[in-house]
Amino acid sequence: MTQASSFHADIVVAGTGIVGLAAALALSRGGARVGLLGPRPALPAPEPGLYDPRVYALSPASRQLLAELGIWEALPEDRITGVRAMEILGDRPAWGDRPGHLGLSAWQAGSDYLAWIVESRELERVLRQAVQWSGVRWTTEDFVGLEWLPGASGMVLRTSGGQSLQTLLAVAADGADSRLRQAAQVSATRSDYGATGVVVHLDAELPHQECACQWFSDDGVLALLPMPDTDAGPQVSMVWSMHRAQARALFALPEQERAATLEARLDAVTRGRLGRLRVRSPLFGFPLMLQHASPLASRGVVLVGDAAHVVHPLAGQGLNLGLGDVQALADVLGGREPFRAIDDPRLLRRYERARAEPLLAMRVVTDGLFHLFGTRAAPVAWLRNAGLDVVDRLPLLKRLLVNGASGT
Repeated sequence: MTQASSFHADIVVAGTGIVGLAAALALSRGGARVGLLGPRPALPAPEPGLYDPRVYALSPASRQLLAELGIWEALPEDRITGVRAMEILGDRPAWGDRPGHLGLSAWQAGSDYLAWIVESRELERVLRQAVQWSGVRWTTEDFVGLEWLPGASGMVLRTSGGQSLQTLLAVAADGADSRLRQAAQVSATRSDYGATGVVVHLDAELPHQECACQWFSDDGVLALLPMPDTDAGPQVSMVWSMHRAQARALFALPEQERAATLEARLDAVTRGRLGRLRVRSPLFGFPLMLQHASPLASRGVVLVGDAAHVVHPLAGQGLNLGLGDVQALADVLGGREPFRAIDDPRLLRRYERARAEPLLAMRVVTDGLFHLFGTRAAPVAWLRNAGLDVVDRLPLLKRLLVNGASGT
């Protein structure tokens, strides 16, 4: 291997999605020499009135991290929508009782917004621009192999183009099927929910008033997120955690019939909350699962984002958890003692401890809610609807929920 086909770094981040880009940027801001490994596919230019089907609800904590990295102010303001309130509605019990209701608002947490809806494509675009000017060396090849150096700290990452990237610390940010995690022989436990996340943008008849709505029904968990208004009027982004058989049948329909069928189901579940809802973009689907890896750090390989954990999207916290990983890792490495090496196992255990509680809490909450509202037995339906109503009448408990949901 020639010198031209290799380089040395303190940290190499494998994975070039939002979490990987943010990790490379945050760690380089801490003074480390950072390499980034992974492809750089072309991003389509933004068009007025057309939006990326993938959107994220960023918490105040995630927004703060992006602001500190110089990312937030660079995002196009007219493509961001703040969420001032949330409405959570239960299902309708078999004997005709009304569905449960829980309303949460930003003022209960003493803030202007609970979250901000941002397109994946715009986040990636701005993060790439920042990484380009940060001094991070980006190798646009795939990770194919890992070798630990004998008798010394550090490792070598092999790439599809034959390069060798020598580093003290490797950060796996390469997704749920992380190759780097597998190469490091870190196990991951996965459970299939038997459901598909169906996403699409919708035209709404009534204004969304910066409110996110969520319904728990026999058809799964439906979320409508506020988006920037278009020339046609109000717009919302739909994420429907639909039973896999129903999703498969929906996608099997011809395009026009598919849209009509989806619109009829939406009208039945939302009961006119936003008036008539009409499909305005192609439908996409992705399988839903619960996954967590352990340990989060092993022999100098650290897991972040989907490589470390995947939760049900009903709480909209997947990306927020990943950015929380980035913040915690940057804090731990940036706050280490002068005598401690960047790959010191004691240091990496601090990262694991810092993430243990929030990851466990989110995993328990999202998995528990999915199974609770997936049970169709009438007594359970009555109890969960009653529970939503009780919480809705307890201001202190609602404030705790708002603070947890917003990451404050």
